[in-house]
Amino acid sequence: MLEKILNRNNMNEAYRRVKRNHGAGGVDGMSVEELGKYLATHKEEIIQAILGGKYRPEPVLRVEIPKENGKTRLLGIPTAVDRVIQQAIAQVLTPIYEPKFSETSYGFRPGRSAHDALKKSLEYIDAGYKYVVDMDLEKFFDTVNQSKLIQVLSQDIEDGRVISLIHKYLRAGIVAQGKFEESQMGVPQGGPLSPLLANILLDELDHELERRGHKFVRYADDVLIFCKSKRAAERTLENIMPFIEKKLFLKVNREKTAVSYVRGIKFLGYSFRIAKGKAALSVHPKSVAKLKMKIRELTARSNGWSNDYRKLRLRQYITGWVNYFKLAGMKTLLQKTDGWMRHRIRSLIWKQWKRPRTKYKNLRKLGSNHQGAYKVANTSKGYWRAVEGVVVQTALTTKRLRQSGYTFLMDRYQKVSV
Repeated sequence: MLEKILNRNNMNEAYRRVKRNHGAGGVDGMSVEELGKYLATHKEEIIQAILGGKYRPEPVLRVEIPKENGKTRLLGIPTAVDRVIQQAIAQVLTPIYEPKFSETSYGFRPGRSAHDALKKSLEYIDAGYKYVVDMDLEKFFDTVNQSKLIQVLSQDIEDGRVISLIHKYLRAGIVAQGKFEESQMGVPQGGPLSPLLANILLDELDHELERRGHKFVRYADDVLIFCKSKRAAERTLENIMPFIEKKLFLKVNREKTAVSYVRGIKFLGYSFRIAKGKAALSVHPKSVAKLKMKIRELTARSNGWSNDYRKLRLRQYITGWVNYFKLAGMKTLLQKTDGWMRHRIRSLIWKQWKRPRTKYKNLRKLGSNHQGAYKVANTSKGYWRAVEGVVVQTALTTKRLRQSGYTFLMDRYQKVSV
């Protein structure tokens, strides 16, 4: 298997994928752009070191990513060279493990998505499974028991050299704020191999749930187990926790793990609801709050961006956001949010016009009469209140804002809603 991983075609494909994904440099500071030149000189040396069991991966660079709850998610960024090797390993292991994985596991798998996980959840709810165990595995990626993971890997990987190489990556260590830390537990998020290793370990949980006859959906470490009554859900949680904690050596966060009716459960940014007897999806309030926070940032009057750059960033964000949340019924939400966003954009334009003379001139160009334009241009009201009136809104219409290059949520939703 190791020779297959180090095969020229496999390594070249791994390099192309790493280059295509860009990404930050690791502890050695080497960028993806510098990677090709380095590998052209050192590839054979690296391959021989791996074959001889002498290769030592570099530690990962710890990066903290802010989460919506104010906490941070810890990422471990491997060097560009180590990303290529991890990608090469993943490309060989994925075809081995994919056929073994559960049908209701969706995270980080080819041809599967969060939308598939959500649609399967709706199927279960419509079939009468309206109570869920909303499982939270506490700091999953940081607390994986490496010995257990190696044991699980060894069941399918007969080449001990591959096991040894993966183990070296798990034990490579972390550099945080310039200081080295050992990594005796966990699978650092950030490398190409981590999602696959997580799925391999959690596949043990999937098959245990299947063996017990449970309906469930898993996306990475987000797990929902569907039941027909609250009591059944409570029993399920009580019975599965010993397997998770004593067999897989993972920890269930009891404060965040809940047994609940499906309405309002947060899963992959969505929440469930029952509409006319059918299961449906809404955008979870926390996701709405995050949307508004981002729009506030992108339309800030003081960020110094050019208008063209702002329009580009807004278009990119709105396109990605609506594409992800298009399964939800959210017409009213988007109309209301668009109205608020347009008000922010008008306030921004009003500030850019600065002087009363410029404001008057631009309002007249946009069709305002002399009296209305003069009065608004010379108002002492702040930016937000100044654009509330009919004069500015008639001048800076939604149509004109669109024509100038601004994109709105409903525009995108009408194109992609299902």
